[in-house]
Amino acid sequence: MFDTVTTESVSLGSIADNGEDAYSSSIVDVTINESVFGIRAADVDEQRSSASMLISKMYAWRGYGGNHQIGNDPNRITLTASNKDGGVIGTLSLNLDSEVGLLADQVFRDHIDPYRAQGKVCELIKLAFDPSVKSKAVLASLFHVAFIYARDLHKCSDIFIEVNPRHRRFYEVMLDFQVECASRPNPRVDAPAVLLRGHIARGTQRIAEVAGKGDHAVGDRSLFPYFFSLREEAGIIARLKRIG
Repeated sequence: MFDTVTTESVSLGSIADNGEDAYSSSIVDVTINESVFGIRAADVDEQRSSASMLISKMYAWRGYGGNHQIGNDPNRITLTASNKDGGVIGTLSLNLDSEVGLLADQVFRDHIDPYRAQGKVCELIKLAFDPSVKSKAVLASLFHVAFIYARDLHKCSDIFIEVNPRHRRFYEVMLDFQVECASRPNPRVDAPAVLLRGHIARGTQRIAEVAGKGDHAVGDRSLFPYFFSLREEAGIIARLKRIG
């Protein structure tokens, strides 16, 4: 799915004030082979529309139905990865538990409720990534910033995701997700879905072990070596806390 990234450097970008252009408002910039990608929160209609277009394109290509538009939901954080021209090449959303619950409750509530009773849960939804951009580092950056939002800003203990059974191994190998419930029909996308769970404590451990090592993490096939280093992670956490 991804080519090996053999030469890369990661630099922390600036969080822009309102009024600056979309590209300069990135949470963090990822520089790979002289190409710069900005990771940002899609908090204006134009950014959400661009993310929605990418999701619709990639989901249609896979034959998934349903409504893939991203709205202005106070319990949802949508992140995008954009190139230097502002084109969205990747997106995912973190859906926080609330009185309306999670989208996964529609099919898997019986498996989510026990974790909800013990801590705060959330889910990853609406992941789409342009297949022409074969970079583990950019994809890992999206997941890492979502993880920071879940763990450090919203104190979640578990992250769920519904995936098509044929994509299960990607999340197991790349992000240490575990199967929580076997395949069930998912009417939102008119396709089967497996419920996977990621434990925040386990993710924190993996980040401490290998984050920032990239290709030097010999034998580790996951995305965790391409997560930000602990020093870079601390800088991102501080920035996000400053902006609330």
